[in-house]
Amino acid sequence: MLSEIQHSHPLVYQHFSKIQHGDFWLKRIMELDRYWSQVGNRPAPEVIFDGSTLPKDIEISGEFDAIYAGATLGLLHAAALTDLFGKRVLIIDKYTPAKTHRDWNISLRELQRLDTMGFLKLPETEKAITKTYKTGFVEFAARTAKKRLFIDHVLDCAIDSDVILQLALNKVLARKDNVVLAQTAFKRCWKTDGGVVVEVVREGASQFFKAKVLVDTMGVMSPIAMQLNSENGVVRPQTHICPTVGTLASGLEEIDYDIGEILVSTEPADTSRGSGRQLIWEGFPATDTLFTSYLFFYDRVDSDNDKSLLNLFETYFEKLPTYKKPSDKFHIEKPVFGIIPAYHHDGFGKTRVTADDGIVLFGDAASLSSPLTFCGFGSMVRNLERTTSQLARALSLNATSKTDLDAISAYEPNVAIMSNLMKFMCYDARTDEPNFVNELMNEVMKVLDELPPRFRETMFRDEMSLADFTTLILTVGAKYPKIFPITYQKLGISGSVSWLQNWAGWAVRSLSMVKSLIVAL
Repeated sequence: MLSEIQHSHPLVYQHFSKIQHGDFWLKRIMELDRYWSQVGNRPAPEVIFDGSTLPKDIEISGEFDAIYAGATLGLLHAAALTDLFGKRVLIIDKYTPAKTHRDWNISLRELQRLDTMGFLKLPETEKAITKTYKTGFVEFAARTAKKRLFIDHVLDCAIDSDVILQLALNKVLARKDNVVLAQTAFKRCWKTDGGVVVEVVREGASQFFKAKVLVDTMGVMSPIAMQLNSENGVVRPQTHICPTVGTLASGLEEIDYDIGEILVSTEPADTSRGSGRQLIWEGFPATDTLFTSYLFFYDRVDSDNDKSLLNLFETYFEKLPTYKKPSDKFHIEKPVFGIIPAYHHDGFGKTRVTADDGIVLFGDAASLSSPLTFCGFGSMVRNLERTTSQLARALSLNATSKTDLDAISAYEPNVAIMSNLMKFMCYDARTDEPNFVNELMNEVMKVLDELPPRFRETMFRDEMSLADFTTLILTVGAKYPKIFPITYQKLGISGSVSWLQNWAGWAVRSLSMVKSLIVAL
């Protein structure tokens, strides 16, 4: 397979030829790139059917409380559901359960949530921490007065994702009535009065299983998410995306292994492949000798930009020396990559479809993690206790209608509103000057530097309060009046109204939570 790209992508070919299982990684990248041909103006996949069409002669191979399709972040959720609430689960994965093509970073205080909820003890999860660092920073390539904003307690733990996932897998397998199937692909499902029947394909043959609920954790490529979020011939499971590529490697020069580089730009926007994209780097020490570096950009899902991961990898290798220069000892342990999804909720609350009768979506399939920080692992950990306890209760009460399950999600208004800020980072050459994103974000970093540290820390941990968010926006407006015409330019009237709706929805939800606490006291 690598030989096919030798001339079209010479740098990818050069480096992947030296990586163990290079052909396998290239295949995975090309499979993810099929996403772009499955969204937009085209027929939605049909994988959810009414029970009346269920074939009569099928044999049910097993019945469970929940079937999880996808064994990456879904494995964490399934493990908590079975370990804490005793629910019987079946987990299927198209590839190998407890393995992923992305590495994770998280703060220690976030990781401690797994211990606090009684799921994974801190001494266990600490074994997955491969490196901790003292601080991190954000820096954009402004032409003058460039601000390097240091941020503590944000993404300061590098995690071996496979270790965390293996801990979760062990929890699942500790219950003998749970089942985990590798190399098993979801094909379709039927909604019946007695639950959901799921057809999977394993070793070329179909098998059928039944559960009260099907949990979709198949990620950005989920055909269920595509079917549920399509209308009038337009498949629109996401509004924005973040194509991301990178490597876990040794032999890069000028690395400070005690500092994480959360967001870093090194040049103006790239206009060579569409209406423009502001390329951004991210880099984290993975050990004392390994460094994970990513190249990505924020974009609308329907823009004319080239979003191919394979093409972005070629750009990554081309531009890597402008970020971290490879030495003659440069060695890639593995590539890291993904299409990280985001969704702008045009209203006062959650507007994306994340449930159907007997079906609920989590993780990237639900597309509810931060559209600014894109930390799906952090979102899953932050919401794990709430969503698993709610799902366990729903299963016990047989409350599995679309309405019941739609109320069980990782939606957070303080996270959802960040999609409005993300839009400012989606470069467009038709309206923006080349250094637009860098100059604007540099001004925001200056404001954050003047505010107390909690503002920057909670913003990048997706924990910002309504009061602090309001203070930040008002302060940016006072310090940088140009933001008002820029807002109109980037969002327009309808987009500005939508932002205000998000803001109001957050306020109403915050007030409701306060009232609930008062009643509880």
